[in-house]
Amino acid sequence: MRSNLKLVINNPKKQIEERQFFEKDELKIILDLYAKMVSEGSWKDYGLSISSKQVSFSVFRNATENALYKICKNFKPKTKNLKYLITDTSGKILKNSFNLSSLLKNTNWKRL
Repeated sequence: MRSNLKLVINNPKKQIEERQFFEKDELKIILDLYAKMVSEGSWKDYGLSISSKQVSFSVFRNATENALYKICKNFKPKTKNLKYLITDTSGKILKNSFNLSSLLKNTNWKRL
């Protein structure tokens, strides 16, 4: 029986794929905000979406409704300030920044 398996070391394609998600510290910042908003009763559920262009953390008031907001990370932003976005249900950009932590801290979620 002949096998066509190859050992691939330092595969650059695999390294790129690993970066196409929220990094550990980014996810911690988002989940800390989510926990705070759940304890206040504002948010009830969340979902994650991954595409070739971005990853998004969707926030729901109820599990049966559309997402209130999406916290998005663009993999290849056109400008530096479009790396992290907060969008509404229709995809309209409400806020954007190059720094996730400052974006989330400086957002008034009740007025948004």
